[in-house]
Amino acid sequence: MARRVLPGLPLSLGITLVYVCLIVALPLGALVFKAASLGPEAYWEIVSSDRALASYRVTVLCAFAATVFNLVFGFALAWVLVRYRFPGRRLIDALVDLPFALPTAVAGIALTTLFAQNGWFGAALAGVGIKVAYTPLGIIVAMAFTSLPFIVRTVQPVLEELDPALEEAAQSLGGSDGSIFVRVILPLLAPAILAGVSLSFARSLGEFGAIIFIAGNQPFETEITALLTFIRLEEYDYQAAAAIASVLLITAFVMLAVTNLLQARALRYTVKA
Repeated sequence: MARRVLPGLPLSLGITLVYVCLIVALPLGALVFKAASLGPEAYWEIVSSDRALASYRVTVLCAFAATVFNLVFGFALAWVLVRYRFPGRRLIDALVDLPFALPTAVAGIALTTLFAQNGWFGAALAGVGIKVAYTPLGIIVAMAFTSLPFIVRTVQPVLEELDPALEEAAQSLGGSDGSIFVRVILPLLAPAILAGVSLSFARSLGEFGAIIFIAGNQPFETEITALLTFIRLEEYDYQAAAAIASVLLITAFVMLAVTNLLQARALRYTVKA
């Protein structure tokens, strides 16, 4: 009988389930239980208040804009890192993971320093009438910075594994660079792109530390949902905080479910093709 590196199924499964329950299920269950203790009417009153609705709008719109930016820039960055060799490539590749290693509060302070009206970038942008810090644009910048690696790191390994023979065959059949990209490369990358987009959007929805320093945190203008939840916690209104946080939780779950469905369809299309 072949020896296994990991212990048998019962022990491995037991350890895994204990870990999932303690780290994932228990906190989420506590959040749902606290929110459910309000009752339907009180819950709806909290989550549909004018201030809460404004925070949802700011959070979702900024997260969407940051994800679109990351989709374009992150895909281009992954493409360059895989398809080209140039001096400094390894450094740029390492810097992609910087938002993972950097504390988000430090990232927020750094971004605020750079994009304030007297900052390196902020002063130049202010000269052309663009204000970043303490505006929704600053929130987008912070979200884009913290969520960029998700798209790069999901697309990059798939690009590296693509068979060059597919592109060579398309070229031999007279395909242009544009048609090869759209009809050959893009369908193969679609599942990875969808995964990266969903992770980037989910991270942007829940981002807190990098945003509070650059946003200005003005209610109805630059106040995100995570900050409103934190404010309710500081007011010791734990039920309201749980109710508002549950909206983000439900949104993230729905988005991930839709993304998984789209990924499954893209995979079936790729297999058939």
